[in-house]
Amino acid sequence: MEKVSQKLKSKNLKVTTQRIAIYKFLLETNTHPTAEIIYNNLKEFYPTMSIATVYKTLTIFKNANLIQELSLNDSSFHYDAKTEFHSHLVCTCCNSVFDYNYSYIPNIKKDIFDKTEFSIEYTQLYFYGICKNCKKH
Repeated sequence: MEKVSQKLKSKNLKVTTQRIAIYKFLLETNTHPTAEIIYNNLKEFYPTMSIATVYKTLTIFKNANLIQELSLNDSSFHYDAKTEFHSHLVCTCCNSVFDYNYSYIPNIKKDIFDKTEFSIEYTQLYFYGICKNCKKH
């Protein structure tokens, strides 16, 4: 918990119990949850937390570059605390999202800059398909 507090302080963010809980939840999952999923998982332990608090906190975290906001093939944003570049594999059957480290992107970003002096600030790369579990059914 101390590490999470320090991370929030390093971004000049107010440290609250609810912010720590939300960020810690995101750090400890690989499922790329929506705000609603985060809220439903934490409300039992933080009964005073509202869904509005979760949404506001996620926006604050996104603006502080603590998390990524993913716009996938459904109507809700998904969130990922892993902010170093990686791509996402999205199953079009079950909507599961998986991390995938695609090593060529840093080279592409450098190549774009070298040729155009365009500085890329943010990159998201999605691959859509069918996961191995859905292929079995």
